[in-house]
Amino acid sequence: MNNFLKALSPKNKSKNEEKPKEMSKALKKALILLQESSPEQHFLLKDLVSADLGQSHLLDPFEAIVDDDDKFSTKLKAMMSQLEELDGAYPGGLKEYVHKAKKLLANSKAGLNPLAGWAPSVPAGEKFELGTEEYKSTEALGMETLGKVGFVLVAGGLGERLGYNGTKIGLPIETTTNSTYLQYYVDYIKAVQSKYAKGGLLPLCIMVSNDTKKPTIRLLAENNNFGLVPEQLFIVEQGAGVPALSDNNAKFATDSDDPFTLSTKPHGHGDIHSLLYKEGVISKWNEKFDLDYMVLFQDTNGLAFHTLPLMLGVSKKNGFVMNSLAVPRKAKQAVGGIAKLTNTSSGAVRTINVEYNQLDPLLRSTKKFQKGDVNDASGFSPFPGNINQLVFQMEGYSKVLERTKGIMPDFVNPKYKDESKTVFKKPTRLECMMQDFPTVMEGGETAGFTQIGPELCFSPVKNSVPDGVNLQAKGTPAGTAATGEADQYAATRIMLRSIGCTVEDAEEVSFNGIKVIPGPSIVIKAKVACCPGELKSVFPSPEKIKISSRSTLVIGGTGVTIESLDLDGTLVVNKTGKKIANMKVKNDGWVKVPVKDHDDEKIRMRGFVIEKKGGSYIGTDDSDDCFTDTDCMSGCIIA
Repeated sequence: MNNFLKALSPKNKSKNEEKPKEMSKALKKALILLQESSPEQHFLLKDLVSADLGQSHLLDPFEAIVDDDDKFSTKLKAMMSQLEELDGAYPGGLKEYVHKAKKLLANSKAGLNPLAGWAPSVPAGEKFELGTEEYKSTEALGMETLGKVGFVLVAGGLGERLGYNGTKIGLPIETTTNSTYLQYYVDYIKAVQSKYAKGGLLPLCIMVSNDTKKPTIRLLAENNNFGLVPEQLFIVEQGAGVPALSDNNAKFATDSDDPFTLSTKPHGHGDIHSLLYKEGVISKWNEKFDLDYMVLFQDTNGLAFHTLPLMLGVSKKNGFVMNSLAVPRKAKQAVGGIAKLTNTSSGAVRTINVEYNQLDPLLRSTKKFQKGDVNDASGFSPFPGNINQLVFQMEGYSKVLERTKGIMPDFVNPKYKDESKTVFKKPTRLECMMQDFPTVMEGGETAGFTQIGPELCFSPVKNSVPDGVNLQAKGTPAGTAATGEADQYAATRIMLRSIGCTVEDAEEVSFNGIKVIPGPSIVIKAKVACCPGELKSVFPSPEKIKISSRSTLVIGGTGVTIESLDLDGTLVVNKTGKKIANMKVKNDGWVKVPVKDHDDEKIRMRGFVIEKKGGSYIGTDDSDDCFTDTDCMSGCIIA
């Protein structure tokens, strides 16, 4: 027997011990071929098929082709390339992955509580209502540091659940202007950069996956990076995922249609931290940019930035290294709750998201919260809902990253067929979450939260129309393209009302079964006003602003001031520096027309098109003012 084959054979076995399993013909052949062609892959396979890692079953399909040298070699090469890629992508390699998986799966089968030894309490953070003095002062404090923020967009998903084949950040955030999510985010960054960065650049890092890398790069290239310069744009790619696990022994699952290919699953958005470390993004940012904070945000939550200055103000006041944006949460609501956990042995403290199915039993295990997760006097749980928008203080984040290399703790969540917990309904995998960053924080590295109503900060677009209809029937937000667009307009209406404008709401309508308040449709570009605190400069006399329920208002010109306006129809103001007073606009406007089906999937997922029946337009560039289709514009003063 060759030396490398001997290494696989157990040594010094006593007579009473079980005889070692004889090595299969396919495994022997594979090891010989790999020793000659790729020593690295040879040793990787040798490790994987050892008794310790237990993946020898991967060679079982090769028995059927063991005498077909060409096919055997081709299939082996493909499988080993995949294994090598997976080994390189996971911190510590596949050996570490299997060891972690076996331990976590054993704990899961035994019913061990991952939060055992941690005592819950109400977390530190601040709760706000738009328009209050506390909101205004905290937002103003955050605006002081708005020009020192780096942006990280987690965009690893395709829009398949939405009925869309491209990257989700290529979808329109709203169809009044047809800005895509990526354009909207970049426009915000450029606006903040222009207003607050004092001539400096603010960087954007986009985390892509193998699925979204090409369409994301194409989207950027086709639009000249939406105006970003190359030195401020960073792209990091998530790996090919992690092996799916078929049983409690952490055996790798293979593709149901191709037994020579491993089945993989996403490792989770927690990879963003290790990628920022591994690709040197944070070290480059610290070297090249003047940054105090960094915000992590997700691909299709178009309300993400309305409250960013507020979050920065809270972080600044409290010295938080990590600050989670949160929304009011009803007790036992199926949303993770942010809680403060104290280790009863070590005294270590962490403020972290706890999944809703773990939070109630954890609370019930204590004297203080023996009734579990219940609403307090506010009508909500004292443990606010996590929405995965995170602000990090750069200095503290960098220290944690250097210490931990950005590796987040893994967890496993197998779905068992029965109470014996021996068979899975489908393969599982290890995964990690970006909001688990507090688990690797130490000592004075503090975390907290900023709470505001979801109508101002949270409306992800992630579900198909049928799924959205079912969710709405249960009283849950639909999370569809139609509701995402409607919520964009609604948030702007809410902000305008908060400063004193009169803005009506349209009657509820249904598009393909999805119920929304369709308008009025108001779009104020970030370069005009990027947060509630800037709206007063656009509308200095808000009591003189009236917008009807059927109206559309688009403001895209910087320096626009609207002193008084009575709008019943459509008005688009794209001329820079315009001052509008005593304007009354009435026209046929833009109307959302229901469609049952459409060739364009971006329209089909919404269930409507905008028909532009009439409107009034003030400039599209630096050209003269242009008014069209206007029935009545009395006393219009344009300076």
